[in-house]
Amino acid sequence: MWPFSKTGPSGFSSSSTAEEVTQGIDGTGLTAIVTGASSGIGTDTARVLALRGVHVVMGVRDVAAGRNVKEAIMKEVPTAKVDVMELDLSSMASVRKFASDFHSSGLPLNILINNAGIMAAPFMLSQNNIEMQFATNHVGHFLLTNLLLEAMKKTAHESKTEGRIVCVSSEAHRRPYPEGIRFDKINDESGYGSWTAYGQSKLANILHANELNRRLKEERVDITANSLHPGVIATNLLRHHSVLNGLFVSVGKFFVKSIPQGAATTCYVALHPQVKGVGGEYFSDSNIANPTSLAKDTELAKKLWEFSMSLIG
Repeated sequence: MWPFSKTGPSGFSSSSTAEEVTQGIDGTGLTAIVTGASSGIGTDTARVLALRGVHVVMGVRDVAAGRNVKEAIMKEVPTAKVDVMELDLSSMASVRKFASDFHSSGLPLNILINNAGIMAAPFMLSQNNIEMQFATNHVGHFLLTNLLLEAMKKTAHESKTEGRIVCVSSEAHRRPYPEGIRFDKINDESGYGSWTAYGQSKLANILHANELNRRLKEERVDITANSLHPGVIATNLLRHHSVLNGLFVSVGKFFVKSIPQGAATTCYVALHPQVKGVGGEYFSDSNIANPTSLAKDTELAKKLWEFSMSLIG
């Protein structure tokens, strides 16, 4: 696919793969957490980071699937360091247990990749009574990041190496919101639209990264936070829409990115020297891109932060 892809300032394009954008980069000594690493672009992100020498901790809801991915990585890269830990982002209790178990491991933390997500799911509430897409795609990652931030600060200080937080968003954040953004109305089933709710959760990912980066910069901490659009990829994210999913599987491969291409921007933002010192940006096709004005709204980002803090208690 992408026979006419255009190379951007980074030297990469929509057709670049995760291996290509990290070619020659040595990640030995770094530790990364990748959420949702048991399928789709999360799997290839974990594989390529491990290939580059990074110690990868896979945060997965399905531990058996996670172990299968680990085995496949170890078969390809016998020297790889990969751990599998249970993490259900829709459950705050699960997120807190994951963070506690990670702290107990004594591992440093250089890179946090908030990758996991669900797409266009029918209306349902999480264990914490939050609309499921917002709970999984944003709130779970918001809580996880907060719980791991001190470990990242400690690692950055002791290793003298920049920490990086990467939030995987999507172009769905560009959906029109005729009634404006009201994150406090997420549980209103009467006006629920699965795609609008998905877009709002992806907008939240960008706003989260931007506000987090602003706060880190204010603290003068050597950690950056960025968001990105991985591209349109034929993965199992559309499992809630069987017709669309079938269409993607059969026809989509001619028009959308492969999984290795879809994981490229994540790996680029997480590892590439070109991104050193760059924070509060939105990337697409391994290049800095321009999100919507809503995504750049600093006041909305601050409101979302306060609302998210109230949700996680």
